[in-house]
Amino acid sequence: MISRIVLFLLVVSGCQTSLPFHYTGSRLKGVNLVAPPRQPDSSALAPVRSVGGEWVAIVPYGFCRKGDPHFFFSENRKEKRDWQWWGETTEGVAGTIRMARRQGLKTMLKPHVWMQGGSHLDLEFTREADWQTFEHDYAQYVLHFARIADSLDVDLYCITTELDRFAIARPAFWRQLIEQVKQVYKGKLTYAANWDRYERIPFWSQLDYVGVDAYFPLSEAREPSVEDLTKGWEPHLSALEAFSSQLQKPILFTEFGYRACDHAARRPWESETDCTPNPTAQANAYAALTQAVWPKPWFAGGFIWKWFIDNDLRHRERDQYSPQGRMAESILTKQWSNQTR
Repeated sequence: MISRIVLFLLVVSGCQTSLPFHYTGSRLKGVNLVAPPRQPDSSALAPVRSVGGEWVAIVPYGFCRKGDPHFFFSENRKEKRDWQWWGETTEGVAGTIRMARRQGLKTMLKPHVWMQGGSHLDLEFTREADWQTFEHDYAQYVLHFARIADSLDVDLYCITTELDRFAIARPAFWRQLIEQVKQVYKGKLTYAANWDRYERIPFWSQLDYVGVDAYFPLSEAREPSVEDLTKGWEPHLSALEAFSSQLQKPILFTEFGYRACDHAARRPWESETDCTPNPTAQANAYAALTQAVWPKPWFAGGFIWKWFIDNDLRHRERDQYSPQGRMAESILTKQWSNQTR
């Protein structure tokens, strides 16, 4: 009798173990575009194809101030629109999507919040009335670009980027918003969660991809080797694999990137700290990611942060994240050009 009970418990335990998830689609090879201040030349996206890229993410920013429950974007601001860059306006978003299509590129539309005086990651309010005011404004923003995505046959809509505290605090709002998005946009959906909070997002079941902005810390070294960085990925990959198996969904890196600086892989999310230029550190980080992450069966691909499409090289040099014109671009080209799926 005891042996039968033990056998029963073992069978139940085995049934509760999640099976590994295998993504069968083509991996997304993409870049997050920096919205240009002015309309660029029609061939501005050709370099994405030259490195083997097949997707671009178009990022129309909306704006708020810390503690202010009002949210602004190109369509709900009363003043003239000369305050916002061309690539972030509805006209510019639509123009960039059409430009991408002419280059044979697929598109992801990816709304993003710019918060003055604080981090969008920690957006929150203490008064219910403020939450409701912000949610009203923000829903208009997300649904506006969902309609744009549907009307222009955008391939993937990322409903929001890194509003993780908001997402965790107000799940009912988000679940309802996702259903509203599905009423106006018929394509695939994701959400871009920060690397340290993706497991707490409450609405993955309603989306097609688990989107992760993959700024995982990998090494404390000034210029770690590819081997060291690959080892640094191991605990993160184990957690991502387990989460993919639990949800039976693919993991998509909605952002990944490293600055061409010393300690590029120590805290990759830091963008405003002092930088001692080090293109090798960036290149090694790209190489480790393509070797350690890209072949994983649960991985759906990813989008580089970030890619400039204007001709002002000073922007790229000042920013340091872009691989353009650096050693990392060669690493990327080799990986993406040789990849068949």
